[in-house]
Amino acid sequence: MIDRYSTPELRTLWSEASRYRAWLKVELAAMQAQAELGEVPAAAHAELVQKSEHDPLDEAFALRVAEIEAVTRHDIVAFTTALSERYGDAARFIHHGLTSTDVVDTAQNLLLDEALSLIMADVQALQEVCRSQAVAYKHTPTVGRTHGIHAEPMTFGLKFLNWMATLDRDLERLSAARARVRVVMMSGSVGTYAHVSPEVEEKVAAAWGWQVAPVTNQTLARDRHAEVLSAIAIFGTTLEKIAVEIRHLQRSEVREAMEPFGAGQKGSSSMPHKKNPILTENVTGLARLLRGYLVTALENVPLWHERDISHSSAERVILPDATQAASYAARRLTGVLRNLVVFPERMLKNMNDLGGLVFSQRVLHLLIDDKGMAREAAYAVVQRNALQSWETGEGLRDLLSRDPENPLDDSDLDRAFDLQWYLREVDHIFARFGL
Repeated sequence: MIDRYSTPELRTLWSEASRYRAWLKVELAAMQAQAELGEVPAAAHAELVQKSEHDPLDEAFALRVAEIEAVTRHDIVAFTTALSERYGDAARFIHHGLTSTDVVDTAQNLLLDEALSLIMADVQALQEVCRSQAVAYKHTPTVGRTHGIHAEPMTFGLKFLNWMATLDRDLERLSAARARVRVVMMSGSVGTYAHVSPEVEEKVAAAWGWQVAPVTNQTLARDRHAEVLSAIAIFGTTLEKIAVEIRHLQRSEVREAMEPFGAGQKGSSSMPHKKNPILTENVTGLARLLRGYLVTALENVPLWHERDISHSSAERVILPDATQAASYAARRLTGVLRNLVVFPERMLKNMNDLGGLVFSQRVLHLLIDDKGMAREAAYAVVQRNALQSWETGEGLRDLLSRDPENPLDDSDLDRAFDLQWYLREVDHIFARFGL
């Protein structure tokens, strides 16, 4: 991922040096288990642990691996060769009985586990902002829109409450996906444990509090990674859903809420008056990337026979990029919602601009319930006057009051056009969330 759309933590996590440190963690964990089983010298393991702590793998090591790989054309061979150069003879017991994918896939799971933890923290931060704004605007009236058209009154806080609830489901999906990759695979070539005892894998998993992949071939099944990318892509759609709403509310014709606009910020190179929703448009674009990464992850699932490496090159791009883009987009949207500029007076004005049409269902029900009209007849009365209101701009209540077929009197119409009647259950909805 380019620096523009990455976060410092994930940029560091997916660096080459970090990847090699994860590889070494896997190698040392396997070596410790093998030492406990008497398969490799415990002293060699202790020496490597001491040396790696004193002289941790860094960018210089990553550069050396790249130099060796240019000759060997094999990254794990280059890695183990560079380890021997750096740490000496004890490194000869590294990678004993393992195959490359044992190390690469298990280490990649370590990185994914950390990346997903960071993303989940970002989701929680965004969720907390939604919670705060939901409470702040709990009783702020606004018009609900369906198909982009005024529907009925609601509150602005309900929008945030909906987003908060959606983010809770995103957290559940991300947590489940993280659990799916918290597995250790150390089964050797084609997964038969011919050269490494299953006890090694079990010991490592127990030490980390992870699970053992119960059966593998020579690679961890890629449906696990597809599930991760699916959870991230769905989270991306949540981000886009929120972003699109903010973009709509910022439109000149609506102007109910808008992104923060900083001092000195410029909206256009040619039109000085412009305040464009560039932050949320950016989130929308990143969400499209996240969905695209999922397609690639799904295509990585079917590999030839026990393995090929057609997934490898793709994963070197999609896993770092998807996790970084998701984290970046979440943080960007969190900032937008925390500093959102809201115009409650404009919300009321927009609601009233259609002359009370948003109260049509309440009128319909009063005609049916209180006046005993058949539904079809009541609907005809309300719709006829509503369509006339659309065409002439005259208020629906005024039209109804002059309609001889409408039996509702002024007190009935007061009840029908009561805004607070529509919002009377808002507290009940919020109470479901302890708010």
